[in-house]
Amino acid sequence: MNIPMRLALICPPYPSHRRAFDALGRALVARGHLVTVALAEGEDPAGAADILRIGPPTDTRALRSGAIGQSIARTEALCAAAARFRGADAIIGDQTEPASALIAAHLGVPLISVACALPFDGGPGIPPPFLGWPFDPSERGLRRNAGGARVADLILFRQNLAIRRWAKRLGVVGIARAGDCVSPLLTLSQTLPGFDHPRGDSPVVELGPLRDAAPPASMFEPPRGQPFVYASLGTLQGHRWRLLQTIAAGCRDAGARVLVSHGGGLSPQQARDVGADWIFDHVPQEAMLDRAALCITHGGLNTAMEALERHVPLVVIPLAFDQFGVAARVERHGVGLRLGRHFLSRGAVRQAVERILRDPSFGRNAQRFGPGPGMDGAIRLIEERLRISPSFAAAR
Repeated sequence: MNIPMRLALICPPYPSHRRAFDALGRALVARGHLVTVALAEGEDPAGAADILRIGPPTDTRALRSGAIGQSIARTEALCAAAARFRGADAIIGDQTEPASALIAAHLGVPLISVACALPFDGGPGIPPPFLGWPFDPSERGLRRNAGGARVADLILFRQNLAIRRWAKRLGVVGIARAGDCVSPLLTLSQTLPGFDHPRGDSPVVELGPLRDAAPPASMFEPPRGQPFVYASLGTLQGHRWRLLQTIAAGCRDAGARVLVSHGGGLSPQQARDVGADWIFDHVPQEAMLDRAALCITHGGLNTAMEALERHVPLVVIPLAFDQFGVAARVERHGVGLRLGRHFLSRGAVRQAVERILRDPSFGRNAQRFGPGPGMDGAIRLIEERLRISPSFAAAR
């Protein structure tokens, strides 16, 4: 018999992350669980869940210092409201929000992590996710990865200070840096099974994209006779019109037709200047990938996984965050090529497109991947792991 649990979901307002968490919340509610979603003022709720509104931090200086400052401010606001999560049997938190781990430890309840990007969890031979290094468990690789981790701590110095400050305030021990804020119990990863580097005995479980509904359909049908390429830099990078212009020109030179989705990042004039065969603010991405011979992407995990689910090879042009790690895994599996964004030329794009379209090995390698356990697997794992968690039993 399924005994209802009281679960609190914590996720930053990144569109692709929120999409997964909204779907997860709806699926948990459908199973009879009591779900509370923490949202900042002004964020729109989605799904049948209770809303816990988190106000702005008392110190607003961080809000004036860019993306990292805004992330710190969000963590501060959540931690300041830690007492409002009392009564939850467990916290389900996005790995990019360290407050999830701090609040769970403060309350003495289990934490389940969700990796909407590449997992932060370490492992022998696995470099930090923001680096495009290959998997290397040799002594040389371990030393290199340790150096990368030290660089990560320097980059996240301000965030780590905030984590230590709030760990002290909340009486939490054992959490001093972003790398400590992952769950030892379970990490639900949106990577397709087998895509990530080998992790051995790890709490990370590869599930594929977390969705609760069939993807929207589309009436769009590309003309027959020429390869169709789908290109997108995601919702956060869609403003890079010169890069999109280079991509479109390279595809044309390779004899392919290209559709560009810019996520609303371009003005009408910029969109016209891209020179794509079709260009839209938004499209049903999965429907476009159903029709594509090739996907050109910045390496966002959602786009890469949705392409490989459909056995579509990739050209990856990483721009930020874990996209370099995604590109390294694409290369490792032979399902695509990586291009550097600096000094990218239409000739380089043309050569990459021509190579993939002419070499069937990329498509064959992509056929190794398919849909993962998805949402059904996520719900089963959440229920199973929490039932056997000692801290869950104590909280009940």
